[in-house]
Amino acid sequence: MPHNAKSSSHAGLNVAVLVSVGRHPLTARARRADQDARAVEMALSMSDAAVHLIHAGGNGSDNEEALRGYLGMGIGEVNLIKQSSGADVVPALINALRDTAPQLVLTGTRAETGEGSGLVPYLLAEALGWPVINGLAQVESIEQGVATVLQALPRGKRRRLRVRLPAVATVDSSAPAARQSAFGPARRGELAARACASVPDELQAQWQVQPARKRPKRLKIIKSASARDRFKAAAAKADSGSGQLLSDVSPEQGAEAIFALLKEEGVLR
Repeated sequence: MPHNAKSSSHAGLNVAVLVSVGRHPLTARARRADQDARAVEMALSMSDAAVHLIHAGGNGSDNEEALRGYLGMGIGEVNLIKQSSGADVVPALINALRDTAPQLVLTGTRAETGEGSGLVPYLLAEALGWPVINGLAQVESIEQGVATVLQALPRGKRRRLRVRLPAVATVDSSAPAARQSAFGPARRGELAARACASVPDELQAQWQVQPARKRPKRLKIIKSASARDRFKAAAAKADSGSGQLLSDVSPEQGAEAIFALLKEEGVLR
């Protein structure tokens, strides 16, 4: 398809991108979320489409700097819906999407901070009655209210789908990387804040949050160049080294032996 024809198919398209505040994996500093930034990049690649960025949450100084990272991609404005700490942002996002009336909603697969459950796109789609596309890699064309897209599959494979709009799509690391954020546009862009009633997340309020424990180490690590060798090693019967054969023991003695082995291997602490 000629480039001009493909670009013209996006004329009049209204795209909303839901953005969040990310966290750098090493420094833990606030930043634009990687998957959300890829979603913004995908929206900007749709020539002549109207792109709206929406964020629901607090507006602290760290959050503001992170959100300006999206403005530095060439976006003039981020719609900031103020929400109190511990609020459920889904109702506020539903109201914002109904006001914006986009044909396509893009968002990352899951947030880098907070719950990070990845359920928000599905909750929004359920409330709005829209289909969901997960693992969106590319939007090829949009014609007569139908989007032709490529969905990312494991091992680098792609699947072509045709979806009736409006729809919600999640973008992960298989999508093209986002452009760098420029300092000047990030400073000139506007964070258009508006108040919206906060709905308390009663379920989250009952949770007890603590730092994650170190993951248990794997009992056996198989290193091999070919998949055939790895399969043979995984299927092979393990040699009995320092193992212990228990016979004619009571359930309590067997349980104690298993518990001691799990502690020795680092599965239990």
